[in-house]
Amino acid sequence: MKYQQLKNYVDGRFVPSEGKPLDVYSPLSGEVISEVPLSTASEVDTAVTAAKEAFKEWSGWTIKERVQVFYRYRALLEENKDAIGSLIREENGKTSSEAVAEIEKSMEVAEFACSLPQLVGGETLEVSRGVQCQEERYPLGVVSSITPFNFPVMVPNWTIPITLALGNTMILKPSEQVPFGANKIAELLAGSGLPPGVFNVVHGDRAVVEAICDHPTIRAVSFVGSTRVAEAVYVRVTSQHKRALCMGGAKNHLIVLPDADPAMTAEDVVASFTGCAGQRCMAAATVVAVGEVDHIIEQISLEAQKVVPGENLGAIISKQAQERIEHMIADAIDGGAQPLVDGRQVVVAGKPNGYYLGPTILDHVQPEMEIAQAEVFGPVLTIIRVADFEEAMSLEAASPYGNAAAIYTSSGGWARKFSQRASAGMIGINIGVPVPREPFSFGGWHRSRFGVGDITGRSSVDFWTRLKKTTTKWSAEAGVDWMS
Repeated sequence: MKYQQLKNYVDGRFVPSEGKPLDVYSPLSGEVISEVPLSTASEVDTAVTAAKEAFKEWSGWTIKERVQVFYRYRALLEENKDAIGSLIREENGKTSSEAVAEIEKSMEVAEFACSLPQLVGGETLEVSRGVQCQEERYPLGVVSSITPFNFPVMVPNWTIPITLALGNTMILKPSEQVPFGANKIAELLAGSGLPPGVFNVVHGDRAVVEAICDHPTIRAVSFVGSTRVAEAVYVRVTSQHKRALCMGGAKNHLIVLPDADPAMTAEDVVASFTGCAGQRCMAAATVVAVGEVDHIIEQISLEAQKVVPGENLGAIISKQAQERIEHMIADAIDGGAQPLVDGRQVVVAGKPNGYYLGPTILDHVQPEMEIAQAEVFGPVLTIIRVADFEEAMSLEAASPYGNAAAIYTSSGGWARKFSQRASAGMIGINIGVPVPREPFSFGGWHRSRFGVGDITGRSSVDFWTRLKKTTTKWSAEAGVDWMS
């Protein structure tokens, strides 16, 4: 193996786990590169105990003191960008540019965390003569984040800087498929001056997730992953009267009107459905082709052929995922879908055992097909033909998901109608991956999110804190009124 077996990170130290090891594969080569421990519930409890003890001191720091850690952390992310990017590429299969972009988004969230003293200062108001009301935010205590394979560094950093800067302490459970990023984050936070116990990493599988959900000391849980698991985690956590914010899957529709700019639309749609090998909840899933747009579809197909696995297209996370996606493609073709670009049977030179799938575009897909209904999570674009804008909007609204939706048009009027009516939390106008930049928050609607609020930006502050309101009267001149 290229790397030694990973360890958990508890109370400021990397510690071996008593759990059995699981092989970690690199999608680039299909080779085993390390082992990750499948930790136990007792190890979760040990980490929680450390976090609970650390909370006593950490929550006593002022927020201005806490954010100094994240100024340094942001600098270390930038300083180590290339090394972290190489690690992401090896464990996840991304291209180098995608791995670096993931780190840059992490840096942006750290920057937002550093702005929190200006955003959460509370409010004081004299509500009547001699009577003052004050509002203050307090951390929850020990919290947890459970993160997926597709962004080993970015998704953990959606929560870590904000959550910790607000005074909480954390248990991170990363995907067992991509465990390296979490341990690297722990190293950088320690190097930034974060006290021991404030941030902890416990590796594992479902048993660790369940231990986190059930632990009575953990006050809130965030989750990013599939809709099925997101809903299960949400129900399990909230049934115990704790907070949960769980981000699920997506089926994002990109509506293309005849007046769309062909070149810009083609480049953007292809970048959206092939970026990160389609393994992101913001990827284009379905182009809804309105009316006569064959000239644009042709341009999209030509643009897709410029995307080459192993060069500017990364790998699929596992052999099982690759086979699942290829099976969905075959079923759709058997059902009458027309392959404009077929990316199956790809072999990358020098990496015959890597998990690769080329860009695939299927035209004349019917809405009832599985590939039109389920999240594919691969570089696959389906095209559904409709007659007009109203039919397109009905198709988009029928999806049980609501993460993102986009329109391609040169008309401000159509764009405005779409943004008002689209049934999704993040909208793109001629943008295929409409991820909001901080301080605007990330979060979808419907079965793409379980819980209230978003996971980043200003909206996340409410989730990770609780409000205390104090009403004060010192002067007798205030008299007696209904507030007394």
